[in-house]
Amino acid sequence: MKQMKKWMALALAVAMVVSMALTGCGGNDEGGETIKIGVNYELSGAVATYGQSSVDGIQLAIDEINAAGGVGGKQIELVQMDNKSDAAEVVSVATRLMTEEGVVAVIGPATSGNFKAELPIAEENKIPVLSGSATANDVTVDYKDGEIVAGTTKEYAFRICFSDSYQGVGMANYAFKKLGAQKVAVIQDKSSDYAEGLAASFIETFQSLGGTIVAQEAYTTGDTDFNAILTSLAGKDFDAIWLPGYYQEVGLIIKQARALGIDVPVLGADGFDSPVLAELAGENALHDVYYSNHYSSLNEDETVTAFIEAFKEKYGKEPDAFNALGYDAAKLVCDAIERAGEATPEAIQQALASTADFKAVTGTLSIDENHNAQKALVVIRIEGGVAVSAENAEV
Repeated sequence: MKQMKKWMALALAVAMVVSMALTGCGGNDEGGETIKIGVNYELSGAVATYGQSSVDGIQLAIDEINAAGGVGGKQIELVQMDNKSDAAEVVSVATRLMTEEGVVAVIGPATSGNFKAELPIAEENKIPVLSGSATANDVTVDYKDGEIVAGTTKEYAFRICFSDSYQGVGMANYAFKKLGAQKVAVIQDKSSDYAEGLAASFIETFQSLGGTIVAQEAYTTGDTDFNAILTSLAGKDFDAIWLPGYYQEVGLIIKQARALGIDVPVLGADGFDSPVLAELAGENALHDVYYSNHYSSLNEDETVTAFIEAFKEKYGKEPDAFNALGYDAAKLVCDAIERAGEATPEAIQQALASTADFKAVTGTLSIDENHNAQKALVVIRIEGGVAVSAENAEV
């Protein structure tokens, strides 16, 4: 009798382990009805517009995929959580998604710092994570002295945007060769890895072309009064301003610069891309502004126009670049699951790493050996608070 009880106890324990394993798969095992994909984005907090826009794009993509029959005959289920634009919350959300919710991949966060906070959790749990907009040089690899450290590619980290150095190089070329700028003043966010990377690559490239950096001024995330910085620049001679940073401070800097009579072209990167930029700067101040981005609604490619039409139908407004990047991120993850032939993290990771010539809204892209996207850089010009032109830039 005692022996029988032991066997029954053992059988019960095994059954519990199997049950827990199946629960952990979140319906992604062979018999499951859905495939779970985690969404870890900034839906509130300092950079909420990036997260909200990205998730709108993700949702549109998943709606289309599910309406067309899903992936491998299974519907895609999004497990969406708000990281509140906070790195500690990013870690908490990532841990829950990967250890409790049973997702096979995670999309997001949007910003580089938040995405990097998620990476140790992804590596530990061997779950691929992909960002549409984390542009820092060291997101997918280690970076030292302006160079990629060989052999440091983060196995489970991917992105479909280009890096900060890529943007900085492209915008330096654009400033010098397209706008004819010879002398540039730099204003950067010293508290942001994003801005630091952009500033360094721009300065190095611009100087190598024969340009001169006449001044470098700094601010910190959350600052609102930039008159001291701008007043110090007002007496200097320069042809343009390189302003790497996020829209919250950038909008105020442009507004205050124009008020002081600083009327030279202002150049930046994808951190400019937010509808709030025009609200902060004012339409009149937003002229002669150029920024690099991954996408423009002015593009007449049929992939872009179809996306714009679908987005407008669902949300009743024009999509921005973060909408497009979120859409592409979701489409690529689902494409990787389809190519992998199974909804397991390991197979999805391998499929993402082998992506080639994927036709996306933000450009046809391939994933290189460092898990970075290779695609074209777009420069958008703003006049009167609205985008009036877009063109590819030399990198």
